[in-house]
Amino acid sequence: MSNAPIPVITIDGPSASGKGTVAQLVAQKLGFHYLDSGALYRIVAFAAYQHNIAWNQADALGKLTEKLNIQFSEGEIYLNGERITEAVRSEKMSRGASEVAVYPPVRDALLSLQRSFRQSPGLVGDGRDMGSVIFIDAQLKIFLTADVETRAERRYKQLIGKGLTADYNQILADLQLRDSRDRERSAAPLVQTADALLLDTTNRNIEQAVEFVLNAYQKTQK
Repeated sequence: MSNAPIPVITIDGPSASGKGTVAQLVAQKLGFHYLDSGALYRIVAFAAYQHNIAWNQADALGKLTEKLNIQFSEGEIYLNGERITEAVRSEKMSRGASEVAVYPPVRDALLSLQRSFRQSPGLVGDGRDMGSVIFIDAQLKIFLTADVETRAERRYKQLIGKGLTADYNQILADLQLRDSRDRERSAAPLVQTADALLLDTTNRNIEQAVEFVLNAYQKTQK
């Protein structure tokens, strides 16, 4: 029986780069599990709200996080078997996510939780520190990005397509601010590790990006 570690593909990158969509499609193609790390803090905030735990109770939040049963499947999010996709995407939970994310007990509990997603036959995880912190021994690390104007345009079209009002200039400014915050924070900043492949999707569509990752992964299997 092989003692080789369960394979992991990490896809890190800035906001609106398309890493979540690419990661989900790669996971589906390979039959791997999928981890949306960016949603985890929203889920913690939602679970705390359900259990009447304030978003500033660090220790209680940490203990709660350790017990959460979270699953991502076909674009849906499940907590303890209940589908909560829309609930955690609300603005309220977005604010809650930023509040709970500052506490070390929550981050420590999520570190273990994220690593627990590494199950056979393999895992594709997307986020900002998947390859640099969570799975430093991943078989394949991808740093997926696109120029900020392209990302703003994609986000704008996505919102308009959903029938929502959107302001391109505001989206662009928000992304530029978030980029600098992600790269300059002291805890797990957004970086391209030396062993990560750069995947620039400025001039690539989703299908081409998925093909790039699958081809790169196949090369690691030889």
